[in-house]
Amino acid sequence: MTASANAASYFVDRHSQERPDKIAFREAAGEKRSLSYGQLAKDSSVIAGALNRAGIPREARVAMLVLDQIEFPQIFWGALKFGAVPVPLNTLLATPVYETILRDSRATALFVSAELWPVVKAAAQAAPDLLHIVVIGDEAPEGTTGFVDFHTGADPIEAVFCSKDETAFWLYSSGSTGLPKGVCHVHGALRATAETYGAQVLQLTENDVVFSVAKLFFAYGLGNAMSMPMAVGATTVLLNGRPTPEGVLDILEAEQPTVFCGVPTLYAATLAQLEMVMKPNTPLRCCISAGEALPKDVGRKWRELWGVDILDGVGSTEMLHIFLSNAPGDVVYGTSGVAVPGYQLRLVDETGTEVAQGEIGELLVRGDSAADGYWNQRDKSRATFEGEWTRTGDKYERDAQGRYIYCGRTDDMFKVSGIWLSPFEVEQALVAHPAVLEAAVVSARDSEGLEKPKAFIVLKEGVASPELAAELKAYVKDKIGKWKYPRWIEFAEDLPKTATGKIQRFKLRGESDAA
Repeated sequence: MTASANAASYFVDRHSQERPDKIAFREAAGEKRSLSYGQLAKDSSVIAGALNRAGIPREARVAMLVLDQIEFPQIFWGALKFGAVPVPLNTLLATPVYETILRDSRATALFVSAELWPVVKAAAQAAPDLLHIVVIGDEAPEGTTGFVDFHTGADPIEAVFCSKDETAFWLYSSGSTGLPKGVCHVHGALRATAETYGAQVLQLTENDVVFSVAKLFFAYGLGNAMSMPMAVGATTVLLNGRPTPEGVLDILEAEQPTVFCGVPTLYAATLAQLEMVMKPNTPLRCCISAGEALPKDVGRKWRELWGVDILDGVGSTEMLHIFLSNAPGDVVYGTSGVAVPGYQLRLVDETGTEVAQGEIGELLVRGDSAADGYWNQRDKSRATFEGEWTRTGDKYERDAQGRYIYCGRTDDMFKVSGIWLSPFEVEQALVAHPAVLEAAVVSARDSEGLEKPKAFIVLKEGVASPELAAELKAYVKDKIGKWKYPRWIEFAEDLPKTATGKIQRFKLRGESDAA
């Protein structure tokens, strides 16, 4: 008989024999609790037993609106052991979106952190398939069960038999341009990302301590903070609150991580913060970035300050983690690097024909971590998953060295004077200016109805001046070319982003109609 490929056996139970006392997770805030690999194996088996006792059927969806706290891995791996399908949810959504997701997924159980109960309460009460609401906290609100009561006294059960191709969990896409889509992932996908990016790019070992600002509900965060460190028996630092530059620096000082996983906006904001405070002493050996392309000046400044490169990479919810990346000792800022070992890439035009070197095309990727498809969205599944290849919706060009240069999302690209313009190229030029913290560039139409670039800019504190807009336009002309400069500049206090740090340019395009 073929051995079971239940991911919980590999990521959890294996370590309960090899390193039972090793800390798998520790919290950076609150009570600062910790969880060993041995205890996680026991706890997840009890959660599996509690799901069985509650009458939840195998393959049922178990929604998780849970902060980054030690209960998250207990529930996630417990559901996998039982054979249910955990569905981690974005913790920053609005009530109507939760109602849509709960109805769409037909979840029969919901685990929710007490802090998040007020925002999901009405959605949970309206969800027709929801039989159990379990609240993680000191007290259980009316109509719910407390987490401790839910699992206390349950008989632990071992991980059920699964094939590697069996659905393990879902993640809902960030919904940056619409309602989230349920992305279905199989048991084998978790190990695939750990054995490719985790082992061959990050080169994680048991001795590493990992801190990720990307949350566990996000594919990037799930890999950074759970599957990849757990594959080698490393330790993860969990932060259940919002990461701020000040808070991140405090955690780097207090928790002494060796690997830091960030996003471009936070790296830029942290660099700005370090202009005012001392850099903490940490044993960082590696930093990574994803979510959006990293501006080259941010990477260079970070390396100058910390002596450690940021490995900029590209991943997606559909591919579960990073498949295109810079690597240790092979970093070229301003590029996304090369294919992660185990993945293949193509750049194609609108007809599906591969483009030549130096030409812009849509990025397609092939690898074992690809999702099984979208739940209940057949047309979108067929449009995104083409046999073994997955369309990313990202535009790239490949240079003479085989490195991939980000040009923007398919929906973000536009032509100026008949030539394709990459908004990201203009944004990189703008953030290189010492006064600029963040920038987003979209298309707007001039008085003749022609598309031209418009920039939304967040300035560093205390640098505003009446002449700055004209100065920035001239700066971009000198840096990347006269026709690429933003014809309009609008200063803003912040930019609209998803919970995963991606700039929502479609919202800015709506604000540019009257430019």
